[in-house]
Amino acid sequence: MTSADNLQAFKRDGRIVVVGASLAGLRAAETLRDEGFAGSLTMIGDELGEPYDRPPLSKQVLTGWVPAGGTKLPRRREIDAEWLLGVPAGGLDLATNHVRLADGREVPFDRVLISTGVRARPWFVESEAALDGVFVVRTREHAEGLQRALAAGPSRVLVIGAGFTGSEIASICRERDIPVTVAELAPAPLVGALGAMIGEVAADMQRAHGVDLRCGVKVTRLEGDAQGRLRRAHFDDGTTIDADVAVVALGGIRNTEWLRGSGLAAGVWGIACDTGCRALDLNGLITDDIFVAGDVARCPNPIYEYRLISLEHWANAVEQAEVAAHNMVSGQADRWPHLTIPVFWSIQFGVNIKSVGVPTFADEVVVTQGSVPDRRFVAAYGYRGRVTAAVSFNSAKWLDHYRQLIETAAPFPPPCPTPDQPADSKPAPVDFPGPALLAQGATVVVTGHDPSERRVTAAYQHR
Repeated sequence: MTSADNLQAFKRDGRIVVVGASLAGLRAAETLRDEGFAGSLTMIGDELGEPYDRPPLSKQVLTGWVPAGGTKLPRRREIDAEWLLGVPAGGLDLATNHVRLADGREVPFDRVLISTGVRARPWFVESEAALDGVFVVRTREHAEGLQRALAAGPSRVLVIGAGFTGSEIASICRERDIPVTVAELAPAPLVGALGAMIGEVAADMQRAHGVDLRCGVKVTRLEGDAQGRLRRAHFDDGTTIDADVAVVALGGIRNTEWLRGSGLAAGVWGIACDTGCRALDLNGLITDDIFVAGDVARCPNPIYEYRLISLEHWANAVEQAEVAAHNMVSGQADRWPHLTIPVFWSIQFGVNIKSVGVPTFADEVVVTQGSVPDRRFVAAYGYRGRVTAAVSFNSAKWLDHYRQLIETAAPFPPPCPTPDQPADSKPAPVDFPGPALLAQGATVVVTGHDPSERRVTAAYQHR
């Protein structure tokens, strides 16, 4: 039987399992059916209910514009799948091609797509995290609970972490005229994603809208009353504030623990894969039947020196899922690479912030057009003399221009495409904070002496 015959037989009778029934998983399943896959399709998800959209949870749901139950993802087509919801995956056996569920069931596959995404990083003290009034925002239930708490008119909200989610929540609080304190360990909001210059702009914007922004400080303790309700927060500078709602916005944890022992190159940083979304094993070898997509994928990007990059972006999840699904049912000569330039957006304090490229892959930044004081400008990012990213404040229409500069490795700093170039704007160091120390990380140990023996084994370090 030829490889073409094998492929046709697989598309007719094969078994594909999708682990992670959210945006990437659903779009991959739809693409598989669009590509002519008529075999068995199983969707595994740890949450009950149909896949839903997450970006509105920290935006429209918290404002009350959209109910939490109104975020269900639209179906582009029927996918004729078996849904196994409410039970997370507990393991992956590559020797027998089975996904093991947490309840002990085993699901066989010929090919599997892993799209398990991330979960919210919880507050580090379990008893304090359980206080009435302490929230994270990742699931529909999280957003629904926080929306009710904000609608009740709290005396003050504490937001712990001033990344995109924390800043959006602070913006919503001020929009609803709720007093809000934002605590951020870094020197400014958004500095970890966009650097010091944009961080200063974001800090000024928050303070101009009445946010009590405290940077360079750490929340050390959340204090509750006798009834288990949040009442006070303590900071490492010795100060305290009274608050009855706290939102923990400290980023996400990639859902890879269930893959420990599977032999895949998976850890706290995600699951390594090639640009065709095929997972790598611990030795860095391509797997033929294991694919990855979405927030959990760590994919090399040729534009960024083939570095493995994880992106928690809506558009990236959709595009990667479509590439993965196509490649799952295509021959080698017809496979696609995932080469899309990342795009991200956020709305805060009435300002539309949008980025193209990877701003963290940069050593310099310059405002190329517009006015920073007016919150209407574009900043370009460069690395070793070429353009690598751009961020716009209320100027998103220009980002296609900067996308072309990124794709063609245009020289940095780029010329201004409009007459409104700031007269005194000069490139400055992008100045990202140092890498945060992770609580635990995965390393590998190389064993064996000759090429036929040499392999790596996982070695997990705990602090």
